[in-house]
Amino acid sequence: MAPGAMTRFTESLADAKPVSFWLDDPGRPAPEPALTGDERCDLLVVGGGYSGLWTALIAKERDPRRDVVLVEGREAGWAASGRNGGFCAASLTHGIANGLSRWPGEIEKLEELGARNLDEIEAAVERYSIDCDFERTGEIDVATEPHQMAELREMYAEMAEHGLADGSELLDADALREHVDSPTFLGGLWDREGVAMLHPAKLAWGLKRACLEQGVRIYEHTPALELAAAGAGMAIRTPYGRVFARHVALATNIFPSLVKRLRPFTVPVYDYALMTEPLTAEQLAAIGWKNRQGLGDSANQFHYFRLSVDNRILWGGYDAIYPFGGKVRAEYDDRPETYAKLAEHFFTCFPQLEGVRFTHAWGGAIDTCSRFSAFFGTAHKGRVAYAAGYTGLGVGASRFGADVMLDLLSGERTERTDLEMVRTKPLPFPPEPFAWTGVALTKWSLARSDANGGKRNLWLKTMDKLGLGFDS
Repeated sequence: MAPGAMTRFTESLADAKPVSFWLDDPGRPAPEPALTGDERCDLLVVGGGYSGLWTALIAKERDPRRDVVLVEGREAGWAASGRNGGFCAASLTHGIANGLSRWPGEIEKLEELGARNLDEIEAAVERYSIDCDFERTGEIDVATEPHQMAELREMYAEMAEHGLADGSELLDADALREHVDSPTFLGGLWDREGVAMLHPAKLAWGLKRACLEQGVRIYEHTPALELAAAGAGMAIRTPYGRVFARHVALATNIFPSLVKRLRPFTVPVYDYALMTEPLTAEQLAAIGWKNRQGLGDSANQFHYFRLSVDNRILWGGYDAIYPFGGKVRAEYDDRPETYAKLAEHFFTCFPQLEGVRFTHAWGGAIDTCSRFSAFFGTAHKGRVAYAAGYTGLGVGASRFGADVMLDLLSGERTERTDLEMVRTKPLPFPPEPFAWTGVALTKWSLARSDANGGKRNLWLKTMDKLGLGFDS
């Protein structure tokens, strides 16, 4: 970036607070007290993000008499659930392309279950009166290079071949600019119904309230330190007490699993985002964003962007940072060099908005796995279930993961547990220094692919054949 451009773009960041816009809210609920002493319950849920909150809530919906306890190391929704882009997708497979490449024989069932899951999220938002700015506006995958438009056409044709193109529309440059105008847009693929926009922290806080109303006992600032068998059940040790439970659902995602053999299956990826000040009516008209769809470009190093309810633009993505050793540390949450890069990219996409300022800039870790979508299973003779590896699309898929964990704990055979996706695991990541070297080579190769018309080098082709990858 040239020095003049640096000054021009970074001036927009001068007042940006280094905290998630979503969590910087006066309506943030007070935390529940920490656990002191011993507790006993039928089901213990570890983790107070979406995955844990949905598990606790659905457990009570399935059986209101079930005694459910949830423990959270900090506060409900404070991590990835409270600092993501607020895209709630129907896809359970990190997009249809990934699903088709990995589970072509059950893609129709996966898409059906995903659509049903999104409908259930919308129904729960209404049923529990969760005020989370839920808007089912859909999403447009945007092409900014000719090869990306060709790939979108191929994808649309493949979707049509599988009977999955209903509700989707291929847009040329003029049609796309009728929805939102950028000089960088060459066309796009609009999924009209399969994605909703929402306020992610308010969803987490609303789920917490719903859990409490249904009788779930929630203990915050209560990290689970150790998991062990205890008679016919399990016990979890916390700083000031213990919980004894018949069954345990682990919803810790990026944080080290209490089942140690699972740790090599996920690595942390740090993702970053900016939020603008509210746009004026004139600024909004200048970009013509009429229908409020979520947007994401189709590059390997992609951006995602959307409007908030008060017409701010969230602009995130591009850099996906893997720290050597896979450590999750608060110091990695703030990355000014990435914020500067994102600001430059924002004004390249929307030069009409020059002069707009950013009010918030933040980052944080998500869990990625080598197949880009969640994996599931049990431990301790079926008394413990887990779901992890959502790779950035957990806002919607975490509810499905909650259902899977509860199915597994019940021992029931269901349409979910019959899925190959549920019955199989991704390949684990190698130990260091091989993990860091492999991720670095993959990121370099993806950047080269973006710059070379989408051509994939030998490294990426080999990774494709092995079913391995790295994404955010």
